[in-house]
Amino acid sequence: MAKIKKIYICSNCGEQSPKWAGKCTACNEWETFQEEIIAKGDSREEKKSVYRASAQSKQAPKPVILPKIKAGNTQRIKAPDEELNRVLGGGIVNGSIILIGGQPGIGKSTLLLQLAINLPHTILYVSGEESEEQIKMRADRVGTPASECYILTETGVDKILNHSDKLEPDLIIIDSIQTLVSPFIESAPGSISQVRECANELQRYAKETGIPVFLIGHINKDGAIAGPKLLEHLVDVVLQFEGDRNYTYRILRTIKNRFGSTNELGIYEMQADGLREVPNPSEILLSQHEELLSGSSIAATLEGLRPLLIETQALVSTAVYGTPQRSSTGFDLRRLSMLLAVLEKRCGIHFGANDVFLNIVGGIKSDDPALDLSVVAALISSLEDIAIPSTVCFAGEVGLSGEIRAVNRIEKRIQEADRLGFEQIFISKYNTKGLDTEQYNIAVNTIGKVDELFEALFQ
Repeated sequence: MAKIKKIYICSNCGEQSPKWAGKCTACNEWETFQEEIIAKGDSREEKKSVYRASAQSKQAPKPVILPKIKAGNTQRIKAPDEELNRVLGGGIVNGSIILIGGQPGIGKSTLLLQLAINLPHTILYVSGEESEEQIKMRADRVGTPASECYILTETGVDKILNHSDKLEPDLIIIDSIQTLVSPFIESAPGSISQVRECANELQRYAKETGIPVFLIGHINKDGAIAGPKLLEHLVDVVLQFEGDRNYTYRILRTIKNRFGSTNELGIYEMQADGLREVPNPSEILLSQHEELLSGSSIAATLEGLRPLLIETQALVSTAVYGTPQRSSTGFDLRRLSMLLAVLEKRCGIHFGANDVFLNIVGGIKSDDPALDLSVVAALISSLEDIAIPSTVCFAGEVGLSGEIRAVNRIEKRIQEADRLGFEQIFISKYNTKGLDTEQYNIAVNTIGKVDELFEALFQ
């Protein structure tokens, strides 16, 4: 007979406590303990029925000395979506478990349904939130349903794995992990104990069978994936689907990846017939206007290994109500304040009596230090009301003493600017070591101080 007990679980780290406490002793977070009523079966044989009989019959793994382990190439399933392949590090690794999080309505289910439809493999798409008819309607909208895509509307994790044993798919998609329930835990779906138990069973199943599993995860009001933090540590890959519903562009970022880089980024455009890949994001992130306007500049940034040219817009106006405002969209507000202080101290350009508004075009967010030089140029351009030529771009980090510091992978930034037809690029003079500027058609201007940029552009 099952033993029923009440425990308290930390929603941040998964720590368990027999009684409530204001502060978690494991992660030192306050007000994170939540009450859970659980009931686990006494018999371990019941749990074995969840997994494949072939996996049960395998011998237990034995310790192997490291030099005797053969390091072969990791087997991957190539997705028809090149943006997804990019953020996954080259494809879907067999036996991996991948978690995708994002705001409601951002397109998580659409992304994975398109993958299930277009991938020429046997796919088991499990939905605990939609009916078969709803999924069919969405599949007809985003593309022609594939014959090897099987739809299962089920929330019991044991039944899902039993169906997978019979079907033997090449890929499993779970929409979503918060709707699943385990027969070994007596608590509501979406609770900390349920999410943890279901994720553990899916992770064990994926490793034993070699079938990759995609999990869709809800997020809380703080933007983090709902459930215990243990969920993100348990999976192999964590992807974050970002975007503003007022914009058509969506960004897929890699938060964690055991099989590739964690700095990659994929860009999609939401259309009526689903998500479209954007292979050349630089062109869509640059505004197309006929006449030159002040306060606009182009930055050569880098996201992972992908160079991007994005437009920064600044508006500097006289403060009407006495207290100047500072507002930033897509750029760190504290870094904007630092750049304004550098301009006042090192260049004598005063912004103290002005409102300053900064925007990264396209709804994209970037923390690349190379944006600094473009932001500084846009701020001065708006204050002086002098337009910067549209054929000029910038790549450089601004230090507190007003120096222009070098940024990484400057060659890729220059190549992207050259490919898109820019005529000039301003970089740090400390980036010229080992750089052959003669191989580019673009003029490479090197500067060492912020005041040199002011003299080159506005005097």
